[in-house]
Order: sequence, then C-alpha cells, then structure tokens
Amino acid sequence: MAGGLTLQERRARWAAAREAFDGLGDELWRAGSGDLEAVMGEVDGLVVAGEAARVVVTAEAMSRGETGSGALALTPVQWVRRHAPSLKAGGAAPVVAVAEAFAVAGNAPVKDAVLSGVLPTRSAAVVVSEADKLRPLLAEGAEPAVLDGLIEMAVREGPRGCRRLRPALLATYGLDGQLQSEQDRMKRFVALSQPRVDECGLAEYRLTLDVEGRAVLEAALGPLSAPRPVEGERDLRSGDQRRGEALVALVRRAVASGDATPRNTKSQLFVTVDLETLRNGLRGSGETFAGTESGALLAPETVRRLACDATVIPTVLGVGGAVVDLGRGARLFTAAQTRRLWFRDRCCTYPGCGAPATWTDVHHLVHWADGGVTDLDNAALLCERHHTIVHTWRYAGRVVEGVTGSRVEWDLRPGSYDELLALLAAREPA
Repeated sequence: MAGGLTLQERRARWAAAREAFDGLGDELWRAGSGDLEAVMGEVDGLVVAGEAARVVVTAEAMSRGETGSGALALTPVQWVRRHAPSLKAGGAAPVVAVAEAFAVAGNAPVKDAVLSGVLPTRSAAVVVSEADKLRPLLAEGAEPAVLDGLIEMAVREGPRGCRRLRPALLATYGLDGQLQSEQDRMKRFVALSQPRVDECGLAEYRLTLDVEGRAVLEAALGPLSAPRPVEGERDLRSGDQRRGEALVALVRRAVASGDATPRNTKSQLFVTVDLETLRNGLRGSGETFAGTESGALLAPETVRRLACDATVIPTVLGVGGAVVDLGRGARLFTAAQTRRLWFRDRCCTYPGCGAPATWTDVHHLVHWADGGVTDLDNAALLCERHHTIVHTWRYAGRVVEGVTGSRVEWDLRPGSYDELLALLAAREPA
C-alpha cells in the first residue's frame, strides 16, 4: 500500500512520474479527444497531489524549526522559495499559510480536503484567511458550519467564490447586527473618480459602490444592457460596451425627466422570506435578510430603505397564492417561478458563464417532451448560447443541495442526458 512506502520508495516513484512526462507532447498527436481529456485530468490530479505534498513537507520543516536554522536563517516563505524554485515567482506564501493552518485543530477539515486532493493550496489559503477574518464576528458554535461552507464554495468556485460567500455567512451565522454594520460602514467608500481622458477623448472612470448602490445600479442596467438583435441580426456589441451605453442612457433619462415625478418604482426587491416573516422578523433580534436579482444580500435596515420606494416581491415561500410547482399540467414556467429561479440560480448555470439572470431562459432539466415536470426542482437558468449547447450535446443537469443552498450541477459529458433518461426509465414501475 502507498501509505506503507518508505521515503526512498516514494522518491523513486516521484522520479518515475516525472519521467512519464518526458516526450508527452510527441505522443499526444495520436490521442483522440477522449484521451486528451483523460490525460489532462490525470496531470491535474498529479499537480494537486504535488501541491499537497509541498504543504506537508513545509509543515514538517516548520515543526522542526528548520526553516529558521542553519548558517543562513530564513523565514518560512524564504525557505519554501529556496527549496521549491518554481515558487520563486509567487505562490510560496499560500503554502506556508496552509502549513501553519495544519497545526490548528479547528482546521482539520481544511487539512483533510487538501490531502484528499479536492482543495488546491491557493484555495485552501483563502479558506483559512476568510475563516480567520470571520471568526470574531460569528455567533457561538458557528465556526464548524462556516468552515464547511467556505470549503464547499472554494472547491466549487475557487478563491473568488469563497470570498463572495462572506455576506451570506454573516447573515446566517454572524452576531446580531453584524451584516448591517458592515453594509453601513461600506457607504463611506462609495466614490466616482474624475475622468482620465486619453488623447482620443476616451474617458475612463473608477466607480466604487456599496452593496445597496450596486443592487440599485444593476437593477437599472439589466434591462437596458441586454443584447438587442436588429432585423434578425445578432447584437455583436461586447457586454462591457452594452453596459457602458446603458449607463449613459440612464443618465440621459434622469436628466431629461428633470423634476418630473417618476412613473415607475425605483427598484425591485426579490425577498427570500414571506411577507409575514418580513414584518415580524426572522431571528431573535428581528433581523430579516433579503436578496436582489443581481445577487446582493441586503441587511435589514438596507432592505427597509429600499422598500420605501421599491416593489417588494416575495420569492421563496410562494406567498399570495403564487403556484411554484405545476407538474405536467403546464409546459411553460410562470413569471412567479421565473422570479424564484432568478434568485436561486442568480445567473446562467452553465459552468463559468455568469450571464445575468434576466438574460436567461428557463430550461427543463428533464425535457417536458420526455415527461419532465414544470417544477423548480426540474428547472435551471441558461443563457441563449448555453441553452443551445446543452440541447445540442445533450448534457444532463440536476438540482443539488449544499451548505449554501440549492444549485444546479451539470454533467458535461456528451450524451449524459440520455444516460439520465435511461436511469429514470429503469426506476419506473413496470
């Protein structure tokens, strides 16, 4: 067994693994697409295993005090750079951070995830950093759940997704009033720079918004920046160009309206609780959290400020008699269902896309023609491009539950949808 190997035997195997890469490029031309995918996966697995091994070696060196000993005393980061030359250009600090975390008992889930190969070192370092920042802000006993949530998000979406999880974790596990305090403090950093104009007259601005400002701006930009085909021709403008032109259009509308009374409400809130809970409070302190179409999580006072002149749309519990599960009785999803999906999925669910929810279609995961129901558990948001791809390559998707709520998971193997249909048919009673 691998666990019983001596250090010399392990080094011999590592040398053999390195030799396996020699001449790889000369052989790949023989490989089919399936072989290339398999080789890439195996190489990636070896890289992640190597990263984990670097952390283990660093942790052992630090525990012995070797990083700061000898004729030339080094910091742990300097020691890693010296003995792992590939990290001289960057990456040594995360290795040291994770190695230090290994020695903390509460970080056992991080250690397990790194050693099992599911959590790369860079993502693990962000998990540890975010957990350290959140720890003093959490309610008693919440640390294990928060750490699990950070690990799950880092595995699924990497460091960036892990950092975005902070508001949701504070809303769920934070001390009373903590999220509201942070959102109020962010208002001090709202800023719009003076334009930096180049020789052609192009102006560049730097805009910084708090979560409330972002929610309002995105709600207004969404409809105006959607692709607009002309006479059947696709809109070839980039997303950034559409958004820039939409912002100018917003300003023109505001200037043109002058002091006239606005005809429409200023914003729409898609609230994650029913109205009764919104009135009475969700938690012991009376705190209620809401989310917007753009994905921003809003604290109680922020919700109340916006709700003064906004349309409040309850989306989670189907209040007001909104039907959210239609079974086989209808083929098309209703507006109420679509709003619920906007909040659940946030954007196009195809891996790596992120197109805003308002630009997407609702897709039956099991097609209606194949017996699929028009229910939320059989639905996913897809932008036009990826909706076409999913049907063309017959990809299968499913709604799964995680620490952070429901999400859509895709199987991007061509024909995986047909495998799903065969599995469902096998389960049906004779």
